[in-house]
Amino acid sequence: MWRYAPVLPLDFQEAVSLSEGWTPLFQVHKLGARLGSNNLWIKDEGRNPTDSFKARGLCCAVSMAKKLGATKLAIPSAGNAASALAAYAAAAGLEAYIFMPSDVPQSNYVECKAFGANVTLVDGLISDCGRIVAERKQREGWFEVSTLKEPYRIEGKKTMGYEVAEQFGWELPDAILYPCGGGVGLIGMWKAFAEMEELGFIGSKRPKMISVQAAGCDPITRAFEQNKEISEFYQNAHTVASGLRVPKALGDFLVLRALRESGGIAVSISDEEMLDEGILLSTLEGVFPAPEGGACVAAVRKLLQTGFLKPDEKVVMYNTGSGLKYLEAYSSRFYRSSGSETDKLGGLITPR
Repeated sequence: MWRYAPVLPLDFQEAVSLSEGWTPLFQVHKLGARLGSNNLWIKDEGRNPTDSFKARGLCCAVSMAKKLGATKLAIPSAGNAASALAAYAAAAGLEAYIFMPSDVPQSNYVECKAFGANVTLVDGLISDCGRIVAERKQREGWFEVSTLKEPYRIEGKKTMGYEVAEQFGWELPDAILYPCGGGVGLIGMWKAFAEMEELGFIGSKRPKMISVQAAGCDPITRAFEQNKEISEFYQNAHTVASGLRVPKALGDFLVLRALRESGGIAVSISDEEMLDEGILLSTLEGVFPAPEGGACVAAVRKLLQTGFLKPDEKVVMYNTGSGLKYLEAYSSRFYRSSGSETDKLGGLITPR
């Protein structure tokens, strides 16, 4: 992503980089034919370090934190942001303090511990984790890198917008579907499109921005449908897509603004649909997506059926992470019988 250093807050030589960005963008012909789209594409952010798009934002945030003298970084996270912070803090030689829900995917917990982060599991949601960080950060000397509480994560994430434009020869697609938990990826891309227009890289035509949320936690969808400028806190949030289990996004008003300015829409998808469509994407195209990516496939199906999306429109779905980060969620579809939990580790570890 540091090919875009001139529009980022520091130079590549100063960055703590793990080779993030420039993820694949390719047309999914078989899936498109199945859904009724002639021009369907996927941007696979699961190819980033720590297997999710969170690497972009945390790379930029940690790099700036190191440059500006912060030594202890703290974050509340639903999972993938924690993994990314732990990795980049380790590379930068900084301390990471991570607060995650106790039912976070095991991959995120193991990653964070392996990177040497200080991990606290919280009986609650990301909002509860955020409250703990806010209450303790001054006393503990932590710098908080929560979404939109510092200015640099969005700068890293906006590079998704620059990339999709460059990969299409500086012509933007007709529509972009993005899974929205905190929504910073969508906000960042909308910011990038404004910058590129001002720089003269693209014209004034921008894509319809489409927010995709889980039916069990869809405050932005509800606010959009009710024509509200901000969302309400979502009670009893639940979904297998841990990245979408955000009951109240700090930047919800920015997401809603981008949807409306672009002529886009907000869509909610059930857990069953996102897992089914994630498996369909895997089977047809060889891409194993996070449930969030499966949610985008389900949203494309729905919007083609309603006529909001047209078969010939160039549509890009963002898969924000690898399905390997969500094995607990997908295992409900692929039951594996074993004698014990230890046996699941495999024959190389437990010879038979």
